[in-house]
Amino acid sequence: MKTKKSALGRGLSAILESPETDITSRDISGDYVVGAIANIELSKIEANPFQPRNHFEEKALEELAQSISTQGVIQPVTVRKLGFDKYQLISGERRFKAAHIAGLKDIPCYIRVANDQQMLELALIENIHRRDLNPMEIAMSYQRLMEECKINHEEMSERIGKDRSTITNFIRLLKLPPEIQLAIREEKISMGHARALIPIPELARQLSILHQIIKKKLSVREVEKLVKEEIPTANKKPVSKTQTLPDKHQTRKHQLSNFLETSVQIKTNTKGKGTIVISFSTENEFDRIIGKLGQEE
Repeated sequence: MKTKKSALGRGLSAILESPETDITSRDISGDYVVGAIANIELSKIEANPFQPRNHFEEKALEELAQSISTQGVIQPVTVRKLGFDKYQLISGERRFKAAHIAGLKDIPCYIRVANDQQMLELALIENIHRRDLNPMEIAMSYQRLMEECKINHEEMSERIGKDRSTITNFIRLLKLPPEIQLAIREEKISMGHARALIPIPELARQLSILHQIIKKKLSVREVEKLVKEEIPTANKKPVSKTQTLPDKHQTRKHQLSNFLETSVQIKTNTKGKGTIVISFSTENEFDRIIGKLGQEE
């Protein structure tokens, strides 16, 4: 019988369950020591430099600040001790920011032990398990865990309790151009839409389909079908140099595709003759294309 993977991950639980965190008192100077739970002045706490999130929704922070003003901070944040009366945030950055907005002078904290790598792993794993992260934030968190914590897909799968295939699918999103990554962040397209665009080798065509998805509100299935029609042609190796489409034709192909908002293929032979193939999937789309070409009666 398989043992269920820990949702916390081995790195996170190792830090929070460390024997070094059992002390719950002050030292001789009256300073809080590791393991204590105490109210600490916000001015004595540094932000987490390893925080992978770079965007916090302003409205949500304001709502949390309002709740904190009324009820206080119910769940303590977690900090590590840097020196005398100096601390660094490990987790709970939303509460930390909202407490500032609410005008609090101090905040309840758990004081823990963590080195730099553990800090990074803690912040990344905590964020990965948040429900409000967008796919790009998750993908970058996975990538940082692999690169900065020196772990592979299988080790990461064990630490965070996610399938290897899930991790791979997220990391593949980082291969997409910035325009598509931004569309994912802004929730203009889903992760499913984005994954369907990955096999397309041409940047211009990826962006052309991206614009179609947003404008026509295409489903993931419709995008997959559109891409599938193009991939065999895109991946086919030219038999000879004479069959390679000239640059000017490539440019015209993209311009025409963008103008008609559909797939366009151009084929030429060595004598300069060729064909232009314009794709459509419904009668309405056919009529729209004919209208754009200015030949509608």
